[in-house]
Amino acid sequence: MDFRNLYMYFTGFVTISVEGFFTERFINSCFSNAIFLWDLKREKSTYLRVKISTSDFKKIKKIARNTKCKVKIEKKKGLPILVNKYRKRKMFAVAIVIVAILMVIITRFVWNIEITGDNNINPEEIRTLLSENGISVGKLKNSFNLEKTINKIRMEREDISWIGIDIKGTNLIVKINEADESPEIIDVNEVCNIVADKSGEIAKILVKQGTARVAVGDEVKARRFISRRSDGR
Repeated sequence: MDFRNLYMYFTGFVTISVEGFFTERFINSCFSNAIFLWDLKREKSTYLRVKISTSDFKKIKKIARNTKCKVKIEKKKGLPILVNKYRKRKMFAVAIVIVAILMVIITRFVWNIEITGDNNINPEEIRTLLSENGISVGKLKNSFNLEKTINKIRMEREDISWIGIDIKGTNLIVKINEADESPEIIDVNEVCNIVADKSGEIAKILVKQGTARVAVGDEVKARRFISRRSDGR
């Protein structure tokens, strides 16, 4: 149930039928007078069904008379209508109110943590990190500092390249991208040889550091230098 339907349930609403040759004028007049209509279903050009709050229903009598439309209540729903129906059963009405309040309170907490991502990181490790940062099931959503938690986890875990945390309803969703393995870093000051992966002939040399031990035209074999050019250079 979304917020609008929840609000309408607490305030009460009715489903009405509107019949007449000027149903379009009736709808436009309601909008002009800030009367909210929803779930409008037109069954034919002169007949439609629509939902309206109980407070707004009292305002449409004049509109119906001016547009020559006949309005009839089909259904009544909402907490005020239930309370009125069971007014002799006060405890039942009180129970309904308590349950409604509890529902609102419950939605302010996180009741599920979902961890997603195509990686090899153990989800339980992430749950532990979240718990260490004050994020766990059964806690108030507004008590979480998501940005601080995200930055802390990224600093502590080198195997995580990106992490996102989002709250949807009572669910906390964690999305993770695993970091690629870092390449081996070679010290440029360390003496080493550059060897060929495949046999062939050197076509071009570009030396930025060190000394070239071969020249253009030399033949090389995989992982071992074989010969110099015929001119002896």
